Amino acid sequence: MSDRDILARIGSGVASFDAAEWDACAGAGNPFVSHAFLSALEESGSATSETGWQSLPIVVDSADGRMVGVMPAYAKSHSQGEYVFDHGWADAYERAGGRYYPKLQIAVPFSPVPGPRLLMRDPVAPALIAAAEAVVNQNGLSSAHATFIQESEIPEFEAADWLIRTGTQFHWVNKGYQDFDDFLGALASRKRKAIRKERAAAVEGLEIVHLQGGDITEAHWDAFWHFYQDTGARKWGRPYLTRQFFSLLGKRMAGSILLIFAYRDGRPIAGALNMIGADTLYGRYWGCSEEVPCLHFELCYYQAIDAAMARGLTRVEAGAQGEHKLARGYEPVPTWSAHYIADPGFRAAIADFLRRERQAVERDIDALTEMGPFKRIP
Repeated sequence: MSDRDILARIGSGVASFDAAEWDACAGAGNPFVSHAFLSALEESGSATSETGWQSLPIVVDSADGRMVGVMPAYAKSHSQGEYVFDHGWADAYERAGGRYYPKLQIAVPFSPVPGPRLLMRDPVAPALIAAAEAVVNQNGLSSAHATFIQESEIPEFEAADWLIRTGTQFHWVNKGYQDFDDFLGALASRKRKAIRKERAAAVEGLEIVHLQGGDITEAHWDAFWHFYQDTGARKWGRPYLTRQFFSLLGKRMAGSILLIFAYRDGRPIAGALNMIGADTLYGRYWGCSEEVPCLHFELCYYQAIDAAMARGLTRVEAGAQGEHKLARGYEPVPTWSAHYIADPGFRAAIADFLRRERQAVERDIDALTEMGPFKRIP
């Protein structure tokens, strides 16, 4: 397909697109870029212009009007809910007399989940990236940021001279384990004993239940909403997601959801929400109404490993940050984002910062890997 055969445009929100057309570009591997997930964020009032996430999907069409590529893009009036932190960039740019916001954010709102950001059924990555640059330049924006891109997209952004930023997450990888005990066998003896003790203490007197599909009711979402609000209020002041979002998610993506609840005497006291991908279990939100030592680790990390192995999944991604995951068998891995900075001088300063930051991140990953709980192999 030549450049003359394509046309780029901006949509008025993910919900305005046909779900089948969108998903033909997004694929079925990552639930977070699906039409169902992204449109639920919009329709529930979670990701809207009022919350600082104006949905402006960038679309590339073929000459015959067929959607062949799309980016989930947003005009952002702040840097909240992104998990790739550029607050320092914004402060520096505005102290120098510039206007950092609004900026263009190519991302899944509130979701630090690596995955595709160039959603394509034809190879139109250069056109999508050029269209994002055009949105920035034609509207006088400071920058565009594609966060948590998958590794295979790095060359596409580098070819367009975008700056690549490296971060760190902790993922559990199934290295041929048959069950949890098999996984524990790969750990050093002291770590293995600590995890067994931790798991036993966490579930004492509790019932752990896995819920999926039609087993999830509105009563479950009511309970989980209570847990989510408590965690959100303690961590970031105001929960990003509305109650309606969870109902829409349950209606549209029930088969891709795994809720793990802890019950005491028939009453739910804690819960963790996971999304199921083609080869990965994604841990997203957790909360509780009763503080139980180590229950967070049990529901979010160990039960997720059990669930992943039961489903033949090869990876668990348990969200952003958290060096405490290291002792529980989650290993440090790099994540990436791509950044288009319109001002040449500001771009040069950011490029220098990213070079130094990348070196520090690589050193940290090496050091954390050495500190991991796995047996040392001579």
